[in-house]
Amino acid sequence: MDLQSKLEVLTSAAKYDVACTSSGVDRAAKDGSLGDAQSCGICHSFSADGRCIALLKVLMTNECIYDCQYCVNRASNETTRTTFTPQELAELTIEFYRRNFIEGLFLSSGVIKSPDYAMERMCQAISILRDEYRFRGYIHAKAIPGASTESIDRLGLLADRISVNIELPSQEGLKKLAPDKHKTSILGPMSHIRDGISQNKSDLVRYRRAPKFAPAGQSTQMIIGATPDSDFQILRLTSSLYQTYQLKRVFFSAYVPVSDSALLPQTNAVPFLREHRLYQADWLLRFYQFDVDEIINEEEPFLDPYLDPKCNWAMNHLDQFPLEVNKAEYEMLLRVPGIGVEGAKRIVRARRTQKLGFDHLKKLRIVLKRAQYFITCSGSFEADTPFARANIYEKLTTNANKQRGFREVMQAQNASQQLTLFDSSIYLPSREDVQKSLTGQL
Repeated sequence: MDLQSKLEVLTSAAKYDVACTSSGVDRAAKDGSLGDAQSCGICHSFSADGRCIALLKVLMTNECIYDCQYCVNRASNETTRTTFTPQELAELTIEFYRRNFIEGLFLSSGVIKSPDYAMERMCQAISILRDEYRFRGYIHAKAIPGASTESIDRLGLLADRISVNIELPSQEGLKKLAPDKHKTSILGPMSHIRDGISQNKSDLVRYRRAPKFAPAGQSTQMIIGATPDSDFQILRLTSSLYQTYQLKRVFFSAYVPVSDSALLPQTNAVPFLREHRLYQADWLLRFYQFDVDEIINEEEPFLDPYLDPKCNWAMNHLDQFPLEVNKAEYEMLLRVPGIGVEGAKRIVRARRTQKLGFDHLKKLRIVLKRAQYFITCSGSFEADTPFARANIYEKLTTNANKQRGFREVMQAQNASQQLTLFDSSIYLPSREDVQKSLTGQL
């Protein structure tokens, strides 16, 4: 197979992996080297300075000895198989970089022969980039569950970020759908990477020129909807992963049907909206000082599809609102729908010199479309509805066409696109269809 054909197969096979993110490293350019990793990120994302940047997202091989039912590259699937040599992949990356197509590499792989053999091939490719081509751009690599600590150590010294996909939220789901993988083979590498990063920070304090180990940290990915796990279970696990393994990000990937296995949901009604709500809840955990039990509970284990989690929390705690923006603590401002981290900081700074009104909040870029129902300015409540749960809920969830189901939503997006935030033709499904989808009945 020629190189172009290999590239087409292995980039297509990598599209289901979403565990990639902005770099978190700040490695500048250097004479005699190629590229840098300053404010880099993933394709079609934006860096901190507003740039849209790209990575070459590809597999080393789509050959795999594992037979995970949810994976398009599983051993039992009849598909075209191919493998890059380390030299081929390194040369492709450099040629794409020289043509200004990419700024870095996201590299994963099927498990060919064994986890350590697959990791060795990945390390060889990255080593060629770093040592022969002196490439200083951002590299995100996937550690393979079951690989030895020696392989992980080598990968950590070559890549900026490492991810180990936990894949399914529960041990039961993993045993059912990926019998070749075990919880310990996933959590073990996570622990080793965490400890390696911690030790490396200590080494860098004592030895300024010590090599850096995964300087952008580690992340993971979970597939949502392939098993009956609830949002409550998923978010509890997410919070535990952040606390235990110091992850930078947990990514959620709505299950896309790639198999006719009886063990998997046989539906095209992929709940991308559920994925979206989980990302919003994850944001509250990481930046807004929320605990899981404040966002969701075991009695109502699925996130409300009609309200984002922050609005839902506010609706359930109306006794703490309306909040006076000129007096409220910063921590409470963070809990007002429509007020983000930067918005809360701007409010705290601005009210030191003047009393704030709604006109001031507009200038501070506060999203009054939501915030107006939960705040007052100098005692004035200016929302266009009485301060009552039913009225506010109706205003927040009004959508003339919300009875359209998930099937129609997916058809509107050709069933292959992620839910867009900017397409006015996309409507919320009915509550009945949402509940059926979450329980696998649709």
